Amino acid sequence: MILATVKTSLQGLGAFLIYFGVSLGLLVIFGLIHSIITPYKEIELIKKENTAAALSFMGALIGFAIPLGSAVAHSAGLLDMIIWALIAMGAQILVYFCVKAVFPHLPADIPHNHVPKGIVLGAISIIVGYLNAVCMIY
Repeated sequence: MILATVKTSLQGLGAFLIYFGVSLGLLVIFGLIHSIITPYKEIELIKKENTAAALSFMGALIGFAIPLGSAVAHSAGLLDMIIWALIAMGAQILVYFCVKAVFPHLPADIPHNHVPKGIVLGAISIIVGYLNAVCMIY
């Protein structure tokens, strides 16, 4: 009885590994794209203990991971999940440019560790990510 339950539970392991692997890959791709579109080197700034860079970058990653999870949960298949993940990625990239338009000095402020700007950028990324995720209903 227990072995049958374990066997039944593990039937989804292959799909889990595929979706988890693809999701991690998409998260890495998003992180790389985000690092490219920002004029400052976030990882280097974070290594130098720049709090503003850490807050903005982690907020962006969380802001993408939330709708990515929704895409996994609501997709009709792997390709559908990837399509919605790319839509979420586009929304998060758009968020950066919108915040940058409101705060034109943002590219100079983050490297100078202006923490409030990092908080604003990170928080807006999370907020938009959440809204993006809840709008993925079909």
